[in-house]
Amino acid sequence: MALTDTAVRLAKPGDKPIRKTDEKGLVLHIMPNGGKWWRFRYRYEGKPKMLSLGTYPEVTLKDAREKRDEARKLLGQSIDPSDHKKAAKRTESGEDSFEHIAREWHARHMANKSENHARKVMDRLEKDVFPWIGGKAARDIAAPELLAMLRRIESRGAIELCHVTKQICGQVFRYAIATGRAERDPAADLKGALQVVKSEHFAAITEPKAIGQLLRDIEGYTGHFATQCALKLSPLVMLRPGEVRQAEWAEIDIDAAEWRIPATKMKMRDEHIIPLSKQAIEVLEAIRPLTGRGRYVFPSARTAPGVRDERPMSENTVVAALRRLGYTGNDMTAHGFRSMASTRLNESHLFHADAIERQLAHGERNQVRAAYNRAEHLPERRKMMQWWADYLDGLRAGAEVIPIRQARA
Repeated sequence: MALTDTAVRLAKPGDKPIRKTDEKGLVLHIMPNGGKWWRFRYRYEGKPKMLSLGTYPEVTLKDAREKRDEARKLLGQSIDPSDHKKAAKRTESGEDSFEHIAREWHARHMANKSENHARKVMDRLEKDVFPWIGGKAARDIAAPELLAMLRRIESRGAIELCHVTKQICGQVFRYAIATGRAERDPAADLKGALQVVKSEHFAAITEPKAIGQLLRDIEGYTGHFATQCALKLSPLVMLRPGEVRQAEWAEIDIDAAEWRIPATKMKMRDEHIIPLSKQAIEVLEAIRPLTGRGRYVFPSARTAPGVRDERPMSENTVVAALRRLGYTGNDMTAHGFRSMASTRLNESHLFHADAIERQLAHGERNQVRAAYNRAEHLPERRKMMQWWADYLDGLRAGAEVIPIRQARA
């Protein structure tokens, strides 16, 4: 029998919960403490389920029936009313928004990445993504809207960044799917919709005479002293530009002639040991009176060493210095110092190829081989790094360039 307003109002609690049934699955549960709860009993995919519709008298009998009918309409569309209610709550709280999901994904999936990489990913999201689609529910973002956002990046000429941002968004959407807050990844529908990235190698000077001239130009650099030291150190350590500019004094042991970069800062997520040549130590000793009391060997020129918010040198500083010296992007890049070393050392045939690769911190896919490289090549790398520094000294001094293979004989 259907309930009436009077019956609901006069219903008294008992020692145990009492259930009074209305029509079409609507039930009033009367608790021993006097609370009266409306619930809708239904079956979804063959399983019995129950949906809470609120409490009486805040929700009247009429209100409860309207909510029941709305739930029945959802069932008619093969939608689980309970799941629909949970999704609505997440949307209202912002938990379903792309920004909320992206930040949640970032906290989980960037935890094992380098601090620098994690920061770059969040910077891209905050600058180029969140302002346009961050407030929308991830499930409501379609491919055309995502494409419009990406084309704003593309229009700046940042083609590679555009593709990287698309990949990041795709990872966020796939995480949203896995956590029940989206049904599909619209980034997957954009294949062929963006300009193609032209593959380019980092420009590098590898010819001995040209290397000598570059080193002499660096020696004559008249800009900021810390920038000159970064320029001098770069060819001596064979590191990525970001690893050089983020060098910390705590990582460097002058007495042991070693620089140990923790795994959290390395691209391949593995601690990297750089044997320091006498020349590299001389560069570090030269700048230590200026920056040795702070965190970074090469701090940003905009912050004083030792202050709480000290930051490392800008990623554009070394590049700008090379341009100031007259080297264009087609001549030499900050990454080019690695190619310079790799080319000359491999052509020397004086050192094991694995030692060179390990010094360049290239990843080894074979874990057993990688462990061997770490354990066995450090003594050879010490000799190699000192030989390389001495070789560069000879080129800078303008000595007659003898073919490197003949020098071995």
